[in-house]
Amino acid sequence: MAKKSPAKIKKLAAEAKRDAAAKRELKKVSTEIVSKSSTGELDRYESLDGAWRQIGLAAPARRALIDEGLFELSDLRKMSLAALKDLHGMGPNAVRILITEMKKIDLAFRK
Repeated sequence: MAKKSPAKIKKLAAEAKRDAAAKRELKKVSTEIVSKSSTGELDRYESLDGAWRQIGLAAPARRALIDEGLFELSDLRKMSLAALKDLHGMGPNAVRILITEMKKIDLAFRK
């Protein structure tokens, strides 16, 4: 294989730099798109989780309840305690808080 001329080496180096810059720009744009979409997703939850936020539930538990269509304490009458515990994001502390709040207003889970 013949030795490459200095001009050819310079040309190949410039192409490699342009390719690397294009890849970095593409990566930057894709991360911006992901962060914007996740921010929009969080804004959607924030507009719906006011009742859950007031009683002090953690964010994963609030999102799990909203995903199930439960927006208030009175909505919890629709489901059993076992089904509530099975929700992804619903930890023991969240279950304890919900049971306490439901007892305060004399509500019970479905049997």
